[in-house]
Amino acid sequence: MGAGNVIVGQSGGPTSVINSSLVGVFKTARDAGCPHVYGMRNGIEGLLQERWVDMSMYVRNDLDIELLKRTPSSFLGTCRFKLPDYTKDEDTYKKIFAVLKKLDIKHFFYIGGNDSMDTIDKLSKYAAFINSDITFIGIPKTIDNDLAMTDHTPGYGSAAKYIASAMKEIIRDANTYPTESINIVEIMGRDAGWLTCAATLSRSEDCAGPDLISLPETVFDYDTFIKQINEARSRKKVITIAVSEGIKTADGKYVCEANKRSMSEDAFGHKTLGGTALYLADFLGAELGIKSRGIVFSTLQRCASHIVSRRDITEAFTAGADGVQLALSGETGKMIIFDRISNNPYQLKTSSCPASAVANVEKKVPLEWLVNNGSYVTNDFFEYARPLIIGELSPFMVDGLPRHLFID
Repeated sequence: MGAGNVIVGQSGGPTSVINSSLVGVFKTARDAGCPHVYGMRNGIEGLLQERWVDMSMYVRNDLDIELLKRTPSSFLGTCRFKLPDYTKDEDTYKKIFAVLKKLDIKHFFYIGGNDSMDTIDKLSKYAAFINSDITFIGIPKTIDNDLAMTDHTPGYGSAAKYIASAMKEIIRDANTYPTESINIVEIMGRDAGWLTCAATLSRSEDCAGPDLISLPETVFDYDTFIKQINEARSRKKVITIAVSEGIKTADGKYVCEANKRSMSEDAFGHKTLGGTALYLADFLGAELGIKSRGIVFSTLQRCASHIVSRRDITEAFTAGADGVQLALSGETGKMIIFDRISNNPYQLKTSSCPASAVANVEKKVPLEWLVNNGSYVTNDFFEYARPLIIGELSPFMVDGLPRHLFID
């Protein structure tokens, strides 16, 4: 399979390094002699609406490439669109392939997470069904770090770096006052607690780190929670807790559902989460009678390119670049994966796996990495995560603020 026109899209939640993967695809495809590199506006949903751009109109020189690598969020826009089964709704696929034929596309790349790999898997299978020679390759992306088969995902290292840095600042601020208080920090993570575990990276010579963490991997129990807090209160006045937004009680209900009448769902049936820390702060204030504050990082943890991990942004670029090489070699229906060779020194190589092995599968924090009823992590996590946050890449500053590349 030789060089041909390329199209690339971004899907799902943005990250601070997703555009570095986009640059990896664009630059490698261009250097390989691909005539055109097109970008889908808002992923597969935008492609169905025939909304696309020629990337060379926006990324015109090396400075633009460096700006785009440092630009957070999804340059092309994103979506959450679930492709139907082609045996039940072939019209959607006929529309997609008609657009790809119109643009004379030979290689299709999708940068995303679990659901995006479902899209790659379905499109590659339909291509085989109709004898199309278009290649379909998935480029991993998610701050949640929950993709199966790969050691970690681009986006996680930078989000972990932001979370650990912000936790240090919160703890430093909280210890200013001599009065008793509890700070509950809500961190993203529906079914996997990788991001919340990252809060413990704040533990260092100048910071004690969070006193407790609570992850979706373990059942949340109110009585146990209060007992753990009181044990911590016997040693210190100021308590800091990191909780995943997706923690659940034994009956399977999200803790954040306790103060909501209903919860909306996205196209994949995922409930919209949020408010866990605020609810627990009110709960603890009432139960323990001490000052309790809920802090929600929300989108800050996925768009903080001003504190991006250099290693993360470099690996994100590599994932995109190696995806192009994989497609040019004739592979399809695959996702680029990271294989860790060693922790110290940190060494990594890329390979690939079938997108079907990743689609709709979630990799959770190993239970053997959790201690004290799931309220903290073992050294295994530190050895795994610390290499991912190493290094910095400063943004280009204009008038005192980061400069970004964007599409009107």
